[in-house]
Amino acid sequence: MICAAAIASTAHAAEKPVIALTWDDLPAHSALPPGVTRVQVAADLLKAFADAKAQGFGFINGALTEREPDSAPALKMWRQAGQPLGNHTWSHPNIASLTPEQFTAEIARNEPMLKDLMGKNDWRWLRYPFLSEGDTQEKRLAVRAWLAANHYKIASVTVSFGDYAFNEPYARCVAKGDQAAIADLETRFLDGAAAVADRSRAMAKTLYGKDIPYVLLMHGGAFDARMAPRLLKLYQDKGFGFTTLAKAERHPFYRTDVDPSRPPEPTTLEDALKAKNLPVPASPVDLAALEGMCR
Repeated sequence: MICAAAIASTAHAAEKPVIALTWDDLPAHSALPPGVTRVQVAADLLKAFADAKAQGFGFINGALTEREPDSAPALKMWRQAGQPLGNHTWSHPNIASLTPEQFTAEIARNEPMLKDLMGKNDWRWLRYPFLSEGDTQEKRLAVRAWLAANHYKIASVTVSFGDYAFNEPYARCVAKGDQAAIADLETRFLDGAAAVADRSRAMAKTLYGKDIPYVLLMHGGAFDARMAPRLLKLYQDKGFGFTTLAKAERHPFYRTDVDPSRPPEPTTLEDALKAKNLPVPASPVDLAALEGMCR
């Protein structure tokens, strides 16, 4: 006979929220502090994933390996660690400034590098630069049709706290040796991550009455690497388990992104709430406060 406590424990385990970790702008995101290399950033991120037993799905911009040739080994390290890579376009353009043909050419230009790195593994995931799917519906539909014809899935984002904005201030503060400012950045980073996780869960529960599998947007920057162990522990302490991007996007919320041939539906929690005329909670993160740090 199964006791009530065991049933309750099983139910609690089933309700544990899960989050997939994704990392954009590989292999060379934002400014580096003095003495730090792209290879070291990758090594630190990969160690954090290994320690947490988590997948870190990376999205690459091939142009970065031309701009910073010393960063190229970071991508091979990513693969040697068993972590997957996907397409973030060649040079990270905003689709608003391009035609659909120009934008899809940017995606295609990244493919030889991905094929070489990923081999027979699935690399046909696109993360839109700036999370922008187009400034017109016609453009959005044209790109989605290309993605469907070329067997791509779209990597949605349902948790994002603006981590990208911390990397340049961090590089400045390290250069100045301002330890108090660095400590302030660390606090702001973790507080922002915690608050946004709570906000995303609240939005999902408004829409579904329960959690969905979440997809976290991060970037392969030096401060991200410094904070990754503490960030992943924060999610674990908040009760999250780690999942893969492919498993997370099996949830119906993401159905129009894993099959771009479908008519597009909102694939951010904010837009899904707006589509139902439901209020969107305010962002709890003040990124503007970072701009003046260590100037």
